[in-house]
Parts: sequence; C-alpha cells; structure tokens
Amino acid sequence: MGVGLCCIVGTICETASVAQVDAEICDGSTSESIQRHEYLQIRMGIPFSITLYATDQAAANRAVEQAYKRIRQLDRILSDYDPDSEVNRLCREGVNGNAVFVSPELMYVLKKSLALSRQSEGAFDVSIGPVVSLWRRARRQKQLPNAKELAEARERVGYRFIQIDDAAGTVTLKREGMRLDFGGIAKGYAADEAARILHDAGINRVLIAASGDIVAGDPPPGKSGWRIGIASLVDPEGVPERFVSLCHAAISTSGDTYQFVEIDGVRYSHIVNPHTGIGLTVRRSVTVIASCGTIADSFATVGCILGAEPGIEFMGEFDGVEALFAERTNAGLQIQTTPCFKHGEEATVRD
Repeated sequence: MGVGLCCIVGTICETASVAQVDAEICDGSTSESIQRHEYLQIRMGIPFSITLYATDQAAANRAVEQAYKRIRQLDRILSDYDPDSEVNRLCREGVNGNAVFVSPELMYVLKKSLALSRQSEGAFDVSIGPVVSLWRRARRQKQLPNAKELAEARERVGYRFIQIDDAAGTVTLKREGMRLDFGGIAKGYAADEAARILHDAGINRVLIAASGDIVAGDPPPGKSGWRIGIASLVDPEGVPERFVSLCHAAISTSGDTYQFVEIDGVRYSHIVNPHTGIGLTVRRSVTVIASCGTIADSFATVGCILGAEPGIEFMGEFDGVEALFAERTNAGLQIQTTPCFKHGEEATVRD
C-alpha cells in the first residue's frame, strides 16, 4: 500500500488495477456538522470502499447499506465465478437458438459491452470467457494452456455470435460453449450504481473505490476535487508521482502488476488479447478518465490491448475520454497521454 498525504481509501488488488487512490480527504470542512465517514466491504472479490461526507451519520449508514446491497445484487447477476449467477445461467440456457429473458441490468451491461466490442473491432470482447478460464488455470498451475484446448476455446469466442432482441428482452448465444466475462466492465458499473444510490439518498460528496476503478461525486468540503494518485508501473507500492483532482467523473487503471504468471522467463498478463488468445506479454498499464465508471473501466481494458499509439487514436474518437499509457521497454519507462489528460498537483478533471 502506498503512502498517502492524508489516508488511502482504495488499494490495488486482484483485478489488474494499478491505480492507487491517494485521495486528499482530510476534513477541510468549514461546517462543524458535516463529517467524513468511511466504509469497506469485500464485494466482487475485492475491497469496495465508500468514503463520503454527510451531516447525519445514521442516514449515511442506511444509504451505504443500500449501496452495498446493490453491489451484491449486481455480483449475483454478472459474476462468472458464481455458478448460479444470471450470466452463467444465460451461458447454459442461451444456446441452440434458445432466447433467454435477462434482467435489465444484464441487458444494459451486455449492450454496453457489445457496443465497445464493435467500436474496438474486438479488442474488447465480452465473450472471451472460455479463453480467460484457461489462463486462470495457467496462473494457478504455472503452465501454459494446452494448444489444442486454447484453439478449441478460441472457437467459442466471438461477440458477433451474441444476439439481442431488445423488444423481447432476450439474449441468444449462437455458438455452443460460449461464456461471457464482464471482468472488464462490471466493477466500474457497480461503482456507478453505488454512487447513484448515495446520490438518490441526498449524499453527493462521495468517492467509490473498487480496487482501481474509482467514481467521484462532489468534492470534499473546501476542496476542488478528490486527489487521486496514479501508481507507478515501476514501483506500484511507492508514493505516486502523478495525480489528478477528480469530481463528477471516474478513473480506472488496468495492467498486470498483480495478476500475471511467469513461464519459461516470459511474463503473461491476466489480460488476454481476444485476437490471439494469449495473455499480454508487454508490461503496460493504462489509466482512463471518463464521465462514469462503466466507460473508464472498459476503456482501460481496451487501452491495454491496443497499446499507446492505437489506443490514443481510439480514445480520441470519444468525447470526454482521456488516457495515460505507461509501458516498460528496454529503453525504460515510456509515458504517453491523450492531448487533454491533465495531471500534476493542480490538475483537475471534471465533467
């Protein structure tokens, strides 16, 4: 865990995230009635922290309880680890031409995922599940996936084989053995939903941190934004060298700092290139700032697959999306950003 100026409200964990939240949330309030409150629960397999300012602690506690309840609900819908989740039920039943009714939440995230799959020409592919499953096993066993099994898994991947009937609210999977994986978007969406629940309860000075997927509401009292440090790819546990001040926006970082396997001297990331079926071997992290966590989370994954120059070109097609690319090469650490990515002690990004 890095050293913060005031305190750390989010840490790097499990999901490839290398963004470190070093939020400047020391109580600068000019009002004696407003207080800072911090909460932490393990949800979606990671620490999900909520930091907020409110005048009524009991009301804040009730709102936070509802926010965590919503996160739990979304995990039951979107988790590919849970055999009884809605997405896994879809993968079992939505084959052989069977149209399966799905919840509004699953339909929403699936439509967002398919849109990004098309826009990125498959760099993001929500149907990558069969291949990801092999690489999870590879990390556990420290052994590369069997070539035959990998080829068979790749045959079951292809976002174009997912059919949505919007009017009927159904989904059909056109290939046997398809498995959907929302790992590159679900946590950002859950953070958005938690922020929405708190906003509906009248609590707007919030910071939701789901590992490296961060959603910021109104800033802390007396501040222009939440000060968030972007952890170094070289020393992720050290003091961040780059900061943004964020409000009414989201920031996400993807990379392989914590989830990878080294086999025969080659380091393979848990992030799998859908075009090759191979875990990334380039040391790279991508930080994306966007209007919401759903976009920031998924676009950070796309950036890792594309790399700096194609990634910057891709991000440039979308209003309000900015990114920082860090890559370790033989020449050292290379940093590239989109033109309007602001960072520094006074950098402020807001919608």
